[in-house]
Amino acid sequence: MKRTVFIPLLLLGTSVLAADDSWIQQAYHKSFHYEQTENYKAAIKSLLPVVRAYPKGYTANLRLGWLYYLMARYANSIAHYEVAIKTAPNAIEAKIGKLLPLLAQERYSEAEQTTYQILNTDFYNYLGNLRLSIALRKQKKTDLALEVVNKMLFLYPTNVSFLVELGQLYDQKGEKEKAAAVFRDVLVLAPENVTAKSYLGM
Repeated sequence: MKRTVFIPLLLLGTSVLAADDSWIQQAYHKSFHYEQTENYKAAIKSLLPVVRAYPKGYTANLRLGWLYYLMARYANSIAHYEVAIKTAPNAIEAKIGKLLPLLAQERYSEAEQTTYQILNTDFYNYLGNLRLSIALRKQKKTDLALEVVNKMLFLYPTNVSFLVELGQLYDQKGEKEKAAAVFRDVLVLAPENVTAKSYLGM
Protein backbone atom coordinates (compact mmCIF):
# COMPACT_ATOMS: atom_id res chain seq x y z
CA MET A 1 0.00 0.00 0.00
CA LYS A 2 1.37 3.40 -0.97
CA ARG A 3 1.93 5.73 1.98
CA THR A 4 1.70 9.52 1.86
CA VAL A 5 4.84 11.34 2.93
CA PHE A 6 3.90 13.52 5.89
CA ILE A 7 5.35 17.03 6.36
CA PRO A 8 4.11 18.23 9.76
CA LEU A 9 4.25 21.99 9.22
CA LEU A 10 2.43 21.94 5.90
CA LEU A 11 -0.62 20.48 4.24
CA LEU A 12 -0.55 16.84 3.28
CA GLY A 13 0.38 16.67 -0.35
CA THR A 14 2.62 19.75 -0.23
CA SER A 15 5.97 18.51 -1.38
CA VAL A 16 8.45 21.24 -0.51
CA LEU A 17 9.06 23.94 2.05
CA ALA A 18 9.64 27.50 1.00
CA ALA A 19 13.26 28.33 0.28
CA ASP A 20 13.39 30.53 3.38
CA ASP A 21 11.48 28.93 6.23
CA SER A 22 13.34 30.75 9.00
CA TRP A 23 10.20 32.73 9.82
CA ILE A 24 8.50 29.47 10.80
CA GLN A 25 11.34 28.57 13.13
CA GLN A 26 11.22 32.04 14.65
CA ALA A 27 7.46 31.78 15.16
CA TYR A 28 7.83 28.52 17.08
CA HIS A 29 10.78 29.84 19.06
CA LYS A 30 8.74 32.84 20.20
CA SER A 31 5.74 30.67 20.97
CA PHE A 32 7.71 28.30 23.19
CA HIS A 33 9.38 31.24 24.92
CA TYR A 34 6.04 32.86 25.73
CA GLU A 35 4.63 29.55 26.96
CA GLN A 36 7.50 29.24 29.43
CA THR A 37 6.52 32.62 30.88
CA GLU A 38 2.83 31.57 30.92
CA ASN A 39 1.97 34.27 28.40
CA TYR A 40 -0.27 31.94 26.44
CA LYS A 41 -2.00 34.68 24.49
CA ALA A 42 1.33 35.83 23.05
CA ALA A 43 2.35 32.21 22.44
CA ILE A 44 -0.76 31.77 20.31
CA LYS A 45 -0.31 35.09 18.52
CA SER A 46 3.24 34.10 17.54
CA LEU A 47 1.92 31.07 15.66
CA LEU A 48 -0.95 32.73 13.83
CA PRO A 49 1.13 33.61 10.73
CA VAL A 50 2.03 29.92 10.39
CA VAL A 51 -1.61 28.88 10.68
CA ARG A 52 -2.70 31.50 8.16
CA ALA A 53 -0.08 30.23 5.71
CA TYR A 54 -0.87 26.55 6.38
CA PRO A 55 -4.38 26.37 7.89
CA LYS A 56 -4.38 22.57 7.93
CA GLY A 57 -0.81 22.21 9.14
CA TYR A 58 -0.52 19.44 11.70
CA THR A 59 2.10 20.81 14.07
CA ALA A 60 0.70 24.33 14.36
CA ASN A 61 -2.83 23.08 15.04
CA LEU A 62 -1.55 20.53 17.54
CA ARG A 63 0.27 23.28 19.40
CA LEU A 64 -2.65 25.70 19.29
CA GLY A 65 -4.86 22.97 20.71
CA TRP A 66 -2.49 22.73 23.67
CA LEU A 67 -2.15 26.48 24.17
CA TYR A 68 -5.88 27.13 24.03
CA TYR A 69 -6.33 24.34 26.58
CA LEU A 70 -3.89 26.09 28.90
CA MET A 71 -6.01 29.24 28.54
CA ALA A 72 -9.16 27.23 29.38
CA ARG A 73 -10.58 28.10 25.96
CA TYR A 74 -11.72 24.56 25.46
CA ALA A 75 -13.86 24.96 22.34
CA ASN A 76 -10.92 26.55 20.50
CA SER A 77 -8.63 23.83 21.79
CA ILE A 78 -10.87 21.04 20.52
CA ALA A 79 -11.29 22.76 17.15
CA HIS A 80 -7.54 22.86 16.55
CA TYR A 81 -7.00 19.31 17.78
CA GLU A 82 -9.69 18.17 15.34
CA VAL A 83 -7.91 19.88 12.44
CA ALA A 84 -4.72 18.07 13.42
CA ILE A 85 -6.61 14.76 13.67
CA LYS A 86 -8.13 15.26 10.23
CA THR A 87 -4.72 16.08 8.76
CA ALA A 88 -3.06 13.02 10.31
CA PRO A 89 -5.84 10.54 11.12
CA ASN A 90 -3.46 7.71 12.01
CA ALA A 91 -1.54 9.77 14.57
CA ILE A 92 -2.60 9.45 18.20
CA GLU A 93 -0.98 12.47 19.87
CA ALA A 94 -3.67 14.93 18.75
CA LYS A 95 -6.35 12.54 20.01
CA ILE A 96 -4.55 12.30 23.34
CA GLY A 97 -4.41 16.09 23.46
CA LYS A 98 -8.10 16.43 22.63
CA LEU A 99 -8.93 14.41 25.74
CA LEU A 100 -7.75 17.27 27.97
CA PRO A 101 -10.41 19.84 26.98
CA LEU A 102 -13.06 17.12 26.75
CA LEU A 103 -12.39 16.03 30.33
CA ALA A 104 -12.17 19.64 31.49
CA GLN A 105 -15.64 20.25 30.03
CA GLU A 106 -16.93 17.05 31.67
CA ARG A 107 -17.73 15.57 28.27
CA TYR A 108 -16.87 12.15 29.57
CA SER A 109 -18.75 10.06 27.02
CA GLU A 110 -16.98 11.82 24.14
CA ALA A 111 -13.66 11.40 25.92
CA GLU A 112 -14.36 7.70 26.33
CA GLN A 113 -15.03 7.29 22.61
CA THR A 114 -11.86 9.21 21.74
CA THR A 115 -9.77 6.95 23.96
CA TYR A 116 -11.09 3.88 22.16
CA GLN A 117 -9.77 5.36 18.91
CA ILE A 118 -6.36 5.71 20.57
CA LEU A 119 -6.36 2.22 22.06
CA ASN A 120 -7.43 0.71 18.77
CA THR A 121 -4.02 1.83 17.49
CA ASP A 122 -1.99 1.47 20.70
CA PHE A 123 -3.73 -0.83 23.20
CA TYR A 124 -1.35 -0.06 26.07
CA ASN A 125 -0.96 3.66 25.47
CA TYR A 126 -0.26 5.15 28.89
CA LEU A 127 -2.17 8.43 28.66
CA GLY A 128 -4.96 6.90 26.62
CA ASN A 129 -5.62 4.28 29.29
CA LEU A 130 -5.26 6.72 32.17
CA ARG A 131 -7.72 9.18 30.68
CA LEU A 132 -10.07 6.36 29.73
CA SER A 133 -10.12 5.29 33.37
CA ILE A 134 -10.94 8.84 34.43
CA ALA A 135 -13.73 9.15 31.85
CA LEU A 136 -15.23 5.81 32.91
CA ARG A 137 -14.97 6.60 36.62
CA LYS A 138 -16.69 9.94 36.13
CA GLN A 139 -19.54 8.12 34.38
CA LYS A 140 -19.62 5.59 37.25
CA LYS A 141 -18.65 2.77 34.89
CA THR A 142 -16.59 1.45 37.76
CA ASP A 143 -16.07 -2.15 36.70
CA LEU A 144 -14.94 -1.14 33.21
CA ALA A 145 -12.54 1.39 34.70
CA LEU A 146 -11.14 -1.27 37.03
CA GLU A 147 -10.40 -3.50 34.05
CA VAL A 148 -8.40 -0.68 32.47
CA VAL A 149 -6.52 0.14 35.67
CA ASN A 150 -5.68 -3.47 36.48
CA LYS A 151 -4.45 -4.01 32.92
CA MET A 152 -2.04 -1.10 33.30
CA LEU A 153 -0.96 -1.93 36.86
CA PHE A 154 0.03 -5.38 35.60
CA LEU A 155 2.60 -3.54 33.48
CA TYR A 156 3.34 -0.66 35.89
CA PRO A 157 2.73 -2.02 39.43
CA THR A 158 4.12 1.06 41.21
CA ASN A 159 2.65 3.73 38.95
CA VAL A 160 1.16 6.35 41.26
CA SER A 161 -1.40 7.70 38.79
CA PHE A 162 -2.97 4.29 38.22
CA LEU A 163 -2.78 3.41 41.91
CA VAL A 164 -4.66 6.62 42.73
CA GLU A 165 -7.26 5.65 40.14
CA LEU A 166 -7.50 2.20 41.75
CA GLY A 167 -8.07 3.72 45.19
CA GLN A 168 -10.75 6.05 43.86
CA LEU A 169 -12.49 3.19 42.09
CA TYR A 170 -12.51 1.03 45.23
CA ASP A 171 -14.00 3.98 47.07
CA GLN A 172 -16.63 4.38 44.35
CA LYS A 173 -17.55 0.71 44.81
CA GLY A 174 -17.89 1.27 48.56
CA GLU A 175 -14.85 -0.88 49.35
CA LYS A 176 -13.37 1.61 51.80
CA GLU A 177 -10.77 -0.67 53.39
CA LYS A 178 -9.32 -1.62 50.02
CA ALA A 179 -9.28 2.04 49.01
CA ALA A 180 -7.47 3.04 52.20
CA ALA A 181 -4.90 0.27 51.73
CA VAL A 182 -4.17 1.44 48.20
CA PHE A 183 -3.81 5.06 49.29
CA ARG A 184 -1.40 4.04 52.06
CA ASP A 185 0.69 2.34 49.38
CA VAL A 186 0.51 5.51 47.31
CA LEU A 187 1.98 7.51 50.19
CA VAL A 188 4.93 5.13 50.37
CA LEU A 189 5.70 5.95 46.75
CA ALA A 190 4.61 9.60 46.77
CA PRO A 191 4.48 10.94 50.36
CA GLU A 192 2.93 14.26 49.33
CA ASN A 193 0.21 12.88 47.07
CA VAL A 194 -2.75 15.17 47.67
CA THR A 195 -5.50 12.67 46.78
CA ALA A 196 -4.14 9.96 49.07
CA LYS A 197 -3.54 12.33 51.99
CA SER A 198 -7.02 13.80 51.64
CA TYR A 199 -8.67 10.38 51.58
CA LEU A 200 -6.76 9.23 54.65
CA GLY A 201 -7.55 12.47 56.49
CA MET A 202 -3.95 13.62 56.67
